[in-house]
Amino acid sequence: MATKAPAAPSARERLLAAASELFYDEGVHTVGIDRVIERAGVAKASLYNTFGSKDELVRAYLEARHAQTSERIIRYLERYSAPRERLLGVFEAQGELFASPGFRGCAFVSASAESPGELVEQAASDYRGWVRTLLVDLATEAGVAAPEALGRQLHMIYDGASLSARMDHDPTASVFSRAAAETLLDAALAAGG
Repeated sequence: MATKAPAAPSARERLLAAASELFYDEGVHTVGIDRVIERAGVAKASLYNTFGSKDELVRAYLEARHAQTSERIIRYLERYSAPRERLLGVFEAQGELFASPGFRGCAFVSASAESPGELVEQAASDYRGWVRTLLVDLATEAGVAAPEALGRQLHMIYDGASLSARMDHDPTASVFSRAAAETLLDAALAAGG
C-alpha cells in the first residue's frame, strides 16, 4: 500500500514561514519584500495576491506569533491543576522561550518600535490583551481579592523579564520573574484572606 506524500506547503504557508524567520531575526522594517519572496520561493504576485501588502504580511506574521505563543503557554499550563501553580507556570513557560536558540526578544515590541502603524499596533494590542487577560483570569482562579491589579503587576514583570532576557542575553531572567510573581501572588493571597 503506497502512502500519500504530504502536501507541499502552500504559497501562503511558505510566505509566512519566510516572513516569520526573517522578520524575527532581522526586523520587520529592515527586511524587504524581495527577501521574503526569495526565501519563500514564490512569485511576487503570490505575495500580493495572498496578503495585498507588506503591512498585511507583517500583521499575519504577528498574528501567527500570537497564536504560537498562546498555544505554547496554554500547553505548558496543562501540566498543573492548582491555580497558584498555573499562574506561576506562565513565567516558567516564558523561560522555555528565553532558553530557545535564536531568542531575540518580544516580536511585538520589536515590530512596534521598528514599524509603527495601525496594523502592527492592533496586533500588538491583541497579544498584550491576551497576556493580561490570561494573568487576570489565573489570578481570579487563584482566589486573589484584586485580580485586575495583580494581573497588571504580573504583566509588567512578564514584559520586564522578556526585555531582560533579550537585552542582557540572560535566559535565567524567568527564574527571577517567577520569584517576583510568586512574592506578589503570596502577598495578594495573604491580603485577601
